[in-house]
Amino acid sequence: MTISETSPRTAPPAEETSAPSADTVVLSHRSGRWVDGWNPENTAFWEASGRVIARRNLGWSIFAEFLGFIVWQLWSIVVVMLPEAGFAFTSSEAFWLISLPSLVGATLRFPYTFMVAKFGGRNWTIISAGLLLIPSVLLGIVVGSPETPFGVMLAVAALAGVGGGNFASSMANITYFFPHREKGWALGLNAAGGNLGTSVAQFAVPIVVTLGAGATLNISLAGWMWIPLILVAMWGAWRYMDNLSSAKADVAGSAAALREPHLWLLALLYIGTFGSFIGFASVFPKLIADQFPAFSTIQVGSASVSLAFLGALIGSLARPYGGRLADRLGGARVTVAAFATMALGALALVWILPLQNFWAFLLCFLVLFAATGVGNGSTYRMIPSVFAARGLALGIDADDAAGIALRRKAAAALGLISAIGAYGGFLVPQVLNLSQTASGSYVPAFYGFVGAYLALLILTATVYLIPRRSLAGQRI
Repeated sequence: MTISETSPRTAPPAEETSAPSADTVVLSHRSGRWVDGWNPENTAFWEASGRVIARRNLGWSIFAEFLGFIVWQLWSIVVVMLPEAGFAFTSSEAFWLISLPSLVGATLRFPYTFMVAKFGGRNWTIISAGLLLIPSVLLGIVVGSPETPFGVMLAVAALAGVGGGNFASSMANITYFFPHREKGWALGLNAAGGNLGTSVAQFAVPIVVTLGAGATLNISLAGWMWIPLILVAMWGAWRYMDNLSSAKADVAGSAAALREPHLWLLALLYIGTFGSFIGFASVFPKLIADQFPAFSTIQVGSASVSLAFLGALIGSLARPYGGRLADRLGGARVTVAAFATMALGALALVWILPLQNFWAFLLCFLVLFAATGVGNGSTYRMIPSVFAARGLALGIDADDAAGIALRRKAAAALGLISAIGAYGGFLVPQVLNLSQTASGSYVPAFYGFVGAYLALLILTATVYLIPRRSLAGQRI
């Protein structure tokens, strides 16, 4: 089996191009780092050079997406520092500053999914990373003046939503680079690397803005501190990433996926898992500040540290294990267990809040975050399994045109469900906001979360644990 690479500047020997065999992979490089002929399913090509190229692109994709999550979630930690910096926003206004980036980010995931095919993975990574400069710079400016109107602050917070869109384009780009047998590993790394950005933002920002600041906060650094890293991501994408001409937008597959009822059921489950993760991660610093102000930040030398970062950290690290458990035990079983644990965690918080015990409160939330992380992985793993079972139920041959169409529909569903699930990042803070505004307490909200998780548990068990003819009698 022959593997060759050609370039416009160096023509290959005539014997290599005159009559290539069916197994030959010929890569052609064009200006702008465009690559033609990419075929990761060819084992010889993959082992010889494909894996190295794919992993190089994966590394820079993770870094850019990681920064996207950081910018997306910056306001979650900045909001709790605004009173000390001289701002006098109400609690409801603070919730809007926290939740609006998630609303915008979730919405942007839909168009971002198609940008890789339109502009190229390398090119769009440069553009999408460059867009992160806008909310970062503006945040650094507006938080420097306590006279900044709330409407201006809200607009700048909304712009941070561009970081949330990066997940969709990054995942779409990486799926083109890897063979089917390694997509799960690659996409899992990509997703986990991005999710960790939330934790890093909540850990690093309090340290940087308080380090050496004395009695004041250098809160503007919350935006400025990321500029050098964003520039590095843009340079790395320009220098080391590639555009694949084989990356094509599948509008027809997306339209077909939207007509599949199971897409909407799985999206609802993903709102419950990933939506809860990103929603609680964004609001956790404020909940600590509201309920336990003495523990909002902990002084370590001349810097302050917020323990809120632990929630996003635990949830991010738990996600890969959810996928691995789903491979062994079945996605539906793991998702049911995750929702059960989430319901117990939310119920425990109802009992803990009146006791005003911070460490018990933190422990309950960490259990809740771990369950959301496991649920993220298992629910995402269920998506291809459900579509495969639908194919069996409909008697579709995997190798014919209908089988190819089904695989396209399943691939499109992954992106669409990730976008819909991100709306939970807006819903969770707003439910807590409504609860506090109406009753002066977060307890009703957590009772609501318990009910929602139990309903999703029943839905998962009923549709995906009990063998059904529509899923070829399979447990997912």
